[in-house]
Amino acid sequence: MKKILVAMSGGVDSSVTAALLKEKGYKVIGGTMEIFPDYEQKPIDEGGCCSLSSIEDAKMVAHKLDIPHYTFNLKEVFQNEVIDDFVNEYSYGNTPNPCIVCNKEIKFKALLKKALELDMDYIATGHYGKIDKNENGRYILQKARDKNKDQTYMLYGFTQFQLEHTLLPLGDYQKNEIRNIAKKLNFSVHDKPDSQEICFVPDNDYSRFLEENYPEIIEHGPILDTDGNKLGEHNGLFNYTIGQRRGLGISAPYPLYVKKLDEKNNAVIVGKKDELYFKGLIAENINFLSVPNIAEPTTANIKIRYNSPVFKAELIPLDDNNIKVFFENKQRAVTPGQSVVFYDQDTVVGGGLIKEGF
Repeated sequence: MKKILVAMSGGVDSSVTAALLKEKGYKVIGGTMEIFPDYEQKPIDEGGCCSLSSIEDAKMVAHKLDIPHYTFNLKEVFQNEVIDDFVNEYSYGNTPNPCIVCNKEIKFKALLKKALELDMDYIATGHYGKIDKNENGRYILQKARDKNKDQTYMLYGFTQFQLEHTLLPLGDYQKNEIRNIAKKLNFSVHDKPDSQEICFVPDNDYSRFLEENYPEIIEHGPILDTDGNKLGEHNGLFNYTIGQRRGLGISAPYPLYVKKLDEKNNAVIVGKKDELYFKGLIAENINFLSVPNIAEPTTANIKIRYNSPVFKAELIPLDDNNIKVFFENKQRAVTPGQSVVFYDQDTVVGGGLIKEGF
């Protein structure tokens, strides 16, 4: 009998994941990560993914399913790999996506390591996506049946080893089907809302989180137009995002938007609306899934943020770690620190971090 550690966050998706796998005959163990720093622990007690209250929800579901449940203290690795990266990226003028880093470094690396140490065969999560093998024997990641819930954009960081030891049982289900299953099983979490915020910032106010806990990154500087004229002062690059119009504290005869966060000169660069559109981007830290790499220019569908639609682009490899991407049509607000993910229809080809738009 194959043994599986299910990463149980206390939500409906991971709870039903455990139930489905037990029903299929696997030996299932539930595991919840304790990951939050002590300085943010008090407000997180009230709720949110992997919070203390969610750990209790996971324990209740495990008890109902009659499966063992363990809590893993991964605070140190979460701080080092996710929170420190989050802070550093904002200090560099980038806009990070900590969920992608967490999936890569915590769920499918640190937690998988714990699972293998416990002699588990697999780890499983409640992510919406599918894992399969292609004709070349490579493990591949494919979009979920429920395209509105598909989370493959967040999962492009998988290695072949991680894919081999991971199960994603919800890939063939619609979200409403998962809630109905949870209701039939009398799970109290069947109608629990999906977590929308950054998990370690429970009020979703990342500026407050940074200002209170990492005041050393606050550095005031100029707001400049694209000609270098000073229009005002900013109160820290992390308080601004590409495409932002409101709250700039400047006046001009026409609307101005944040075009670039210039970390080198500690400046916020603003421009007119038409200056927000880019013809392409440079991506770094590339990870390929369905292929080992690409050596020649190729066409793919891409996404440049989680909630954006896919669109066509040409990928031109620069070296093993960097790719230049030319969009078929100009795109608005290309944001350094976010990820670009490449698709061949429903299959994830790979992805990387956006370094800059052009």
